[in-house]
Amino acid sequence: MPTLRKTSPFLLLLLLATLFHLSIGDVGTSSHYRPPYLPTACYGNSSSHFPSSNMFAAAGEGIWDNGAACGRQYLVRCISAAVPRTCLPDQIIQVRIVDRAQTSRSRPSSNGATIVLSSTAFGTIADPSARLVNVEFQQV
Repeated sequence: MPTLRKTSPFLLLLLLATLFHLSIGDVGTSSHYRPPYLPTACYGNSSSHFPSSNMFAAAGEGIWDNGAACGRQYLVRCISAAVPRTCLPDQIIQVRIVDRAQTSRSRPSSNGATIVLSSTAFGTIADPSARLVNVEFQQV
């Protein structure tokens, strides 16, 4: 029969694991941009690569990867912002990269973001009036 002394470190570890969400993605920043979205650095004037859900994004320089980011999909969630309660809780979106933020026709709400979300995508995870939020993102 196990003693309390031997099982308590295991129980403590189990308790800590359930209390803290372990991150499996990268952390960066996200801003948003509005139409016009064309032309794009990835697909020119073709809108055929835009998801019908309007859940798409422009890649910041950190994930652009010399254009290899085009077509990649990411799971994104808002984790914090300068203003409390900006993030919408428990919202995770999946977006497709269709452009490069640095050269997008429509300018981002804040320069230098890791990922620039369409206005629809940004409004799903955060208050749309925010200019910049901190996000966790993971390539799918």
